[in-house]
Amino acid sequence: MQLVQDPSEFRYVLRGVSADGVLVNQRTLTCSFLLAPNQLLENWRPASSQALQAEDFEAAFEWQPEVILLGTGLRQRFPSAAVLASVLRRGVGLEAMDSGAAARTFNVLASEGRRVVAGFLVPG
Repeated sequence: MQLVQDPSEFRYVLRGVSADGVLVNQRTLTCSFLLAPNQLLENWRPASSQALQAEDFEAAFEWQPEVILLGTGLRQRFPSAAVLASVLRRGVGLEAMDSGAAARTFNVLASEGRRVVAGFLVPG
């Protein structure tokens, strides 16, 4: 699925999602990553929602998001209740969705000026 939006004020734009990975700008990322409109952390540790641990979000918290979107691949998967609770205790929303929905939502929220971070789980 190709996403079409090019807000020039952002360093990183999500352009598409496929079974092979996530297209960020002109490059397909094939490992899990964290993304904010102007920041990218490649090779994020978890590769699945089952592998996700509370500590995995520490890097995202440094970017001071109001919401974290979690792209879980071609199908929606939820993190454990413990992981969800650890993020909510920090006063940050966490929304798990399939990666296509996470990419579209990220682009919309970023274009609205919201402090959004997206984590994409990509099996390596």
